[in-house]
Amino acid sequence: MSPSRALVAAIRFLAAVAARALSPPACAACDAAIAAGAVFCSDCARTTVPYAERPPRRAVGASAAGVDLVAFAPFGGAVAEGIRRFKYGDRPDLARPLGRLLLGAARDAEVSADLVVPVPLHPRRLAERGYNQAALLAAHVADGLPASMAPRALCRVRPTAQQAQLPRDLRLQNVVGAFRVRAPERVHGRRVALVDDVATTGATLAACRDALLGAGAASVTYLVLATTESGGDELRRPPLSAHRT
Repeated sequence: MSPSRALVAAIRFLAAVAARALSPPACAACDAAIAAGAVFCSDCARTTVPYAERPPRRAVGASAAGVDLVAFAPFGGAVAEGIRRFKYGDRPDLARPLGRLLLGAARDAEVSADLVVPVPLHPRRLAERGYNQAALLAAHVADGLPASMAPRALCRVRPTAQQAQLPRDLRLQNVVGAFRVRAPERVHGRRVALVDDVATTGATLAACRDALLGAGAASVTYLVLATTESGGDELRRPPLSAHRT
């Protein structure tokens, strides 16, 4: 990212955060007035059933193939709307309330981590959006676990098409080899919590996991706000390291 584009992105991000900080508490999904400390208004909250209150159909949060997946809730209702606004609606301020939900899920699952690592954006995408939503969520998780925040541990070495616009088979191909660990010594032997907003097929998370394990990470736990219950098989495939001889 060029210095000028980075500066514009930083100014836009800070302006959005400052503007919302001066506003009264509002629902993350619809902007209705809410009590301090709440995330959703009563109407929106009724559309959300956290996994802590209703076990998911596809064993989300269960350990399989050496990977733990922890999610706050299924992707739908107020959770889905909040994520859409956060990610595509120029609303970095929503990182605080949504980050509280993710941190709560991590604590409920008794996640232990040495490093919290966000799924990175390509510099071009970061310049367009102005912020990496996964990094903002990861900062809240790192503060609350506690664990060290490693925002630049992973980098995206090539631009990829947006996963949400691709069918499942192309999503898997889209991210193969797209991520690299910047400093392997930083992750070697460490327990990593890998943070993103949504898990669908899990192709992006799995590609990041393979890069981290390949650099010597002791373990990787996925932390996401939401997961689609029709997906998730790729999240639980054995890591690439498991096939090495």
